[in-house]
Amino acid sequence: MDSSLQPKLAEIEAAIAGLSEQELRAAAPDKWSIAEILEHLSITYVTSMKGVMSKVLAAGPRASRPRLKQRVTTFLVTGIGYFPQGRQAPEFTLPKGRATSDVLADIRSALPEMDTALAECERRYGSRLKIADHPILGPLTAPQWRNFHCVHTRHHLKQIVARRKTLGERRAAAAADQ
Repeated sequence: MDSSLQPKLAEIEAAIAGLSEQELRAAAPDKWSIAEILEHLSITYVTSMKGVMSKVLAAGPRASRPRLKQRVTTFLVTGIGYFPQGRQAPEFTLPKGRATSDVLADIRSALPEMDTALAECERRYGSRLKIADHPILGPLTAPQWRNFHCVHTRHHLKQIVARRKTLGERRAAAAADQ
């Protein structure tokens, strides 16, 4: 896994480079648009940074005891990098239609801030202490939080690439029709 979240920011920027606002907002039936995927990622980064890491740094670790299912899922996601397909995102992480420029500004600030906060958590509490609970995976260490965000981002980057491919096919078909 990445030791830093910085490469993920560069990958997001590369994945959306050159797309218009209309292309970012184009959505297939029952699928999120690229803008909605970005907003979902933004929400997860901001809530992890402000809702979790800042509280851990201010008041110390606050993790529960993991259940067996959480241990298994945590191992799959943060240990081997497998992100299950088809899982419904938690309600609070669903896109609400924010402006793409605001979403990108949040991503550009929250990812580096979270990276710094996770490094500080790891420095203070070590790499083995569970520092806070993830809403699905349960209690995670600082490296597990970082790995979760790397795997989660990679999962959604694959979706962005697929949407972008579809947009390219539509462009090619439109050009052929002219």
